[in-house]
Amino acid sequence: MIERVAIIGTGLIGASVGLALKAVNVPVVGWDSNPAELAMALEIGAIDEALAKDQALDPDIADVFVLATPVLPILDWMQVLAAGLHEGQLVTDVGSTKRDIASMAVKLFNQPGRARFLPGHPMAGKESGGAALADAALFNGATWLFTPVDGVQTGLEAEWRGLVAGFGAQLRDLEPARHDEVCAWVSHLPQMLSTALAALLQDTFADDPDGLAAVQAIGGRALRETTRLGASPYSMWRDIALTNTEPIAQTLHALEQRLAHMRENLRTPELRDEFATANRFRSKPS
Repeated sequence: MIERVAIIGTGLIGASVGLALKAVNVPVVGWDSNPAELAMALEIGAIDEALAKDQALDPDIADVFVLATPVLPILDWMQVLAAGLHEGQLVTDVGSTKRDIASMAVKLFNQPGRARFLPGHPMAGKESGGAALADAALFNGATWLFTPVDGVQTGLEAEWRGLVAGFGAQLRDLEPARHDEVCAWVSHLPQMLSTALAALLQDTFADDPDGLAAVQAIGGRALRETTRLGASPYSMWRDIALTNTEPIAQTLHALEQRLAHMRENLRTPELRDEFATANRFRSKPS
C-alpha cells in the first residue's frame, strides 16, 4: 500500500501530481533543485514537506518516487536511487522520452532485491512551467502513457496506475521506442513547428516594430494558437531533442518535404488535394 510519495522535481507537472495526490489524501514530500520552486510547491499545498537532497535520497522517505525533472536529470536520479532502494518500492517518472529511461530501468531496477521502475509520461502541460501554475485537474481527460519494461506488474504498480486513473487520466501502454516515435509526431514536431514559425516572424519583423505590432494584432486566433507553443522555454525541450533526435529529425524532414510540395503546387489542383487530405484527418473521431 502506498503510504507516502516523494516527488523529485516540483515544477508544473511534479506539483500538479502532488496536488492530485493530496486531493485523495496521499501524503507527499518533495525536492527541487530550485529552492523557489520547492517553496512554491509547499505554499500551494502540493507537498507536505520540502526535502533537502540528502533527505530525498533516504530510501525510507517514501514508497513511491516520482521523477518529475527533465529527462537527463531523470537518468541521473535513477542511478542514484537504484543503489539505495529495495524490493517493495516503486520509482516512476513523467519524462517526455522513454527509450533511454526504459533501457536504464532494465539495467538498474526490476530485479530480485531491487525496486521496480515503471516509466510514465502524462500527455499534459502548459506552454509555461513552474509550480505556481500547478493544477490538480491538469491530468483530467489527458492520456497518461506507460512503457513497462517487462510483463510483471506488482501490487504497488497497480495501485499507482489506479491513482493515476483517479486523476482523470486515460491510461495507455506503449513499447518505449514506439512511444518516442509517436510522440515525435504528436508532440515534438508541433513544438518545433510552432517555435520555428514564432522565431521566423520575430526575425522577419525584428527591425520593423510597427510591422511586428500589426502582425500580432491582426493575426487573430489562428496565429495565436499556431505560435502558442513557441512560448515554451528551451530548458523544457533541450533534453527531449537530445534523447529523441532521430525520430524528431525524421518528422521535420517529412514536414519539409510536404511544405515543399505545397509551395510547388500553389497554383495546381494538388493544393486542393492537400486540403482534402487534411480535412479527412481532422474529421476522424478523437
